[in-house]
Amino acid sequence: MKAALQNYQDRMRRVLDHIDRHLDSDLDLETLSSVAAFSKFHFHRQFTATFGLSVHRYVQLARMKRASYMLAYSDALGVTDIAMDAGYDAPDAFARAFRQRFGQSPSSFRNSPDWEPWLVAFGPLDNARSKLMKTFTTDDVTIRDVPSTRVAIMEHRGDPATLGDTIRRFIAWRKKAGLHPRTSPTFNVWRSERRPSSPATYSTDLCVGTDQPIEANGEEIKAGEIPGGRCAVLRVVGYTDNLEPAALYLYRDWLPASGEEARDFPIYCQRLSFFPEVPEHETVADVFLPLK
Repeated sequence: MKAALQNYQDRMRRVLDHIDRHLDSDLDLETLSSVAAFSKFHFHRQFTATFGLSVHRYVQLARMKRASYMLAYSDALGVTDIAMDAGYDAPDAFARAFRQRFGQSPSSFRNSPDWEPWLVAFGPLDNARSKLMKTFTTDDVTIRDVPSTRVAIMEHRGDPATLGDTIRRFIAWRKKAGLHPRTSPTFNVWRSERRPSSPATYSTDLCVGTDQPIEANGEEIKAGEIPGGRCAVLRVVGYTDNLEPAALYLYRDWLPASGEEARDFPIYCQRLSFFPEVPEHETVADVFLPLK
């Protein structure tokens, strides 16, 4: 029974990966049912039963999420190009759909995103993907001696719903500083839970590794260091927006059974690839638990 369920989930996961990889293609039921090796007459019901939303809505949300990321975090494409990439024949149709979902026009969102409706809109997509979230085992954890890394830090303190604004400022600052992710590593240091009981207590540091003198360029940037030493490391591949399950596995399951003790530095991650530069299921992040 367990092997059969795993096989079923693998086939459904294959569909999600295919959608992510082919957002610019015609993702009809016949194509996707073939990817899953399911009957096309039943596939749409199976998909909805598994993920809680229809294939059509899932594809719409995945395309709209990529479009919103391109608007908020990149100026490489204009709104018309982004609309076409999202599967719309005309910018006006894209603008209507975007406003209906987020309460802002694409241009307004690009200039000043309102993140609360954005988080609500993509809740069903995140819930769907969590249905097939990978479960971790001790074989997934390695212990590494990591070197210390000097970093420039932009702190986010307060409601996690506004983290997107801090990320936008961080990306803009590091572009001005010439600290591209391909040459300067990206870290997040978590100083609170992902969803604390009081949003005002949420705390995380956005960091970029650099040995260069730091020019703030009008931002509140601090110099700091991620200390070297032994770390338990858990690699997460795919859908790395929410790394809390990986962090919880290290704290709650792996650490008590390992005989190790945690060092006095917060758990953190290094982001190795980024959406939408790669499809979401190809994003990679390493989660580090510092050890004594």
